[in-house]
Amino acid sequence: MTASAPRIPKHLAIVMDGNGRWAERRHRPRSFGHRAGQKAVRTAVEYCLRRGVGALTLFAFSSENWNRPQDEVGALMELFLKALDREVDELHGHGVRVRFVGDLAAFAPELHARMRAAMERTAGNVALALNVAVNYGGRWDIAQAARRAAADAVRGALDPANLDEAALAPYFCLAELPPPDLLIRTGGERRISNFLLWQIAYAELYFTDMLWPDIDAAELDRALGDFAARERRYGSVGSTRSAHA
Repeated sequence: MTASAPRIPKHLAIVMDGNGRWAERRHRPRSFGHRAGQKAVRTAVEYCLRRGVGALTLFAFSSENWNRPQDEVGALMELFLKALDREVDELHGHGVRVRFVGDLAAFAPELHARMRAAMERTAGNVALALNVAVNYGGRWDIAQAARRAAADAVRGALDPANLDEAALAPYFCLAELPPPDLLIRTGGERRISNFLLWQIAYAELYFTDMLWPDIDAAELDRALGDFAARERRYGSVGSTRSAHA
């Protein structure tokens, strides 16, 4: 009898933490760490393509990151521009659909236009849905979903009396994808940091001390191995537990 294939997450979400500390340990500016982190992004994308993960969502720039020093924010924006120019062709060639999620209107017009161009170019791809969360916050997502639902209620397209979880769900970012079933956070912190608060209600959480630029296939294997070993009960009684538990 052959062993069953290991369980693979349909949707993997990652909080990419530790770029700045990685650079500081090498006595380099924080922007050096952000550049190094781009290699780990490529590693994660290639890994998902190879393992058959259908969707990958990366937390690249939170709505709170605007509070960082202006030179660091400026360096990040420049990195985004260069990465779009350099990476989109290769991603498109591998069948990756690129999507940016968050309040994109806050970005400079040139960067916003390149984001839109990348999304339009790769829109038909199906090998991997790559979602890059920029100027994103989970509370912002909940608020914008509520605003959109309220607007539909005002114009008569939604009955407020029927507004439940299922009715509100389509208004959130990433509503067309299955919710993340595994969330990885690198860098040693054990918190969610306002990421996908609605979507990860039943996600399995995996925290690693490894800083983001050091992430490799071996660490991702450990995360997916840990995920495959867990029993996902979604609030019900699991098969290995007593009915009286």
